[in-house]
Amino acid sequence: MSLTEDELARHLRSLEESLLDPAFRRKSGQVAALLAGGFEEFGASGRVWTREQILELVATEKYDPPQVEDFRCALIAEGVALVTYRTVRTAPDSGERMATVRSSLWTERAGEWRVRFHQGTRAESPKTS
Repeated sequence: MSLTEDELARHLRSLEESLLDPAFRRKSGQVAALLAGGFEEFGASGRVWTREQILELVATEKYDPPQVEDFRCALIAEGVALVTYRTVRTAPDSGERMATVRSSLWTERAGEWRVRFHQGTRAESPKTS
């Protein structure tokens, strides 16, 4: 599947947003289809997650999806893309806005894109107006 840079960015943003969608996350088979075999995540908490741990987590978690901002996609090499973006959540109890900057390394094999690595880093919360 040969995509233009804009098409690739839209496609990978759609996949990233799927991985943030609670309904999608509850279906571990769908999530598993997007995670590469050696997937690893460095979480915003500092914890390192394996593919198997993530699949266990998403099947049972209670989770409010964040908003995605500042999405960028760069083709690093043929079949390898880096996406970066910010997610913002508002805590239901306090109204506090919490931001995380995120990066994912996506690889393409036989026309299918899978995330190989993801990192979330807590960031300064955006100001509300």
